[in-house]
Amino acid sequence: MDSHPIATAEQHAHERQALALTQHPIVKAAYERVRKSWLEAANPGPDMRGCFDEAFEEVMFSAAVWSLNQDPLRPKVICITRLAHRLGELQIPGSRWGIDNPDSIYRVIPISGAERYVIRGRVAERRMTENYFTLWEENMNTVDVLSGGDLVLESDRGFAITVDSDAAGGRPNHIRSAPEAHEFYIRDVMLDWAKDEPNELSIERLGAAPSTPPLTEEEQAELTARFMQRYAEFTQKMSAGATSRAANQFSLAYSADKGGALRKQVYIGGNFRLDEDEAMLIDVSDGGAAYFVVPIGNIWGTTLDIVNRTSSLNKAQSVPNADGSYTYVLSQQDPKVHNWIDPCGLGEGLLTLRMAEFPGGRPNDDLSAKSRVVPLSSLRDELPAETRWVTPAERAQQLAERAAAYKRRLPET
Repeated sequence: MDSHPIATAEQHAHERQALALTQHPIVKAAYERVRKSWLEAANPGPDMRGCFDEAFEEVMFSAAVWSLNQDPLRPKVICITRLAHRLGELQIPGSRWGIDNPDSIYRVIPISGAERYVIRGRVAERRMTENYFTLWEENMNTVDVLSGGDLVLESDRGFAITVDSDAAGGRPNHIRSAPEAHEFYIRDVMLDWAKDEPNELSIERLGAAPSTPPLTEEEQAELTARFMQRYAEFTQKMSAGATSRAANQFSLAYSADKGGALRKQVYIGGNFRLDEDEAMLIDVSDGGAAYFVVPIGNIWGTTLDIVNRTSSLNKAQSVPNADGSYTYVLSQQDPKVHNWIDPCGLGEGLLTLRMAEFPGGRPNDDLSAKSRVVPLSSLRDELPAETRWVTPAERAQQLAERAAAYKRRLPET
């Protein structure tokens, strides 16, 4: 194991390889082709067009990173959603996509249902509130899943997860594979950014040496080009679903284990559209969830400035109301309340609330998220009496602590 659970030597080598891949003629041609077709399909307004170029670079680089780790005979543990950082003289782009969760560290491992594997790792002394090892088939539908909370640990907090098509047969930490199994999608959720630590992870394929060679450079470039197109189409479909509903209305809740959604997690999504003198109040009752987050994204599938601005707030970062509910203010101008969801200058965007880890596996009946738009000038009349208001100095401290906590995931910066 490397000393940092994410910024490993394997991860850095993979990122360098992905960056070199983006210069291949096949990939460069796909970059321009997908860019043109996605812009035409989305037909964005000024705000969304303004954030397209930066978001597009991230989505396409994530396609390069992920497509490079698709060989189940030579699997690696690769983090696919990171912020931009430097590796020596190289500037590594960000790789967010798919309406990422700012609290989550996403890692993937390719597997074959015909092979046998062992995932080894170690948990931190402080256990995460939410951590899942989800085994997907090729279309992101769940084959099997193991909660990190159910891991059986050794005395040094280490663990080994067996992965094969046999029943557990008394083996702890077993994930049963299947012919359609394609890859692991592993979520380590940082509820407290300053204290939580992701798991250390490694993968070993058991058995004989690989029977087929790795992809050639051209074959890999073709695969990456297909991933780039698929990422754009997948994101366009998700965004169209969110923007097809009326703006500023949040009442839909659903749970699924298809299309990349996590089993037993509740999603409440929609889109917002606000003038500079307006605010949207979001009242959340978490249904007993140990974890939830309220993040903003754009139609290109990336979150905003999650390090230096409060473009997302989770349960640990928020101040509750006296009755245990939460009220958030989404507005372009700083409303001077602690629970400010900052759209980073955007007058429109997406909100995808996520709630998880319910007592008994099911939310309480009071689970809800409701929104209402009010004039900024009337906030004091609309917010609960116990709302925590902040001074400029307190806001600066909140942001400084946030940035320092997040950068623990980016030791390269």
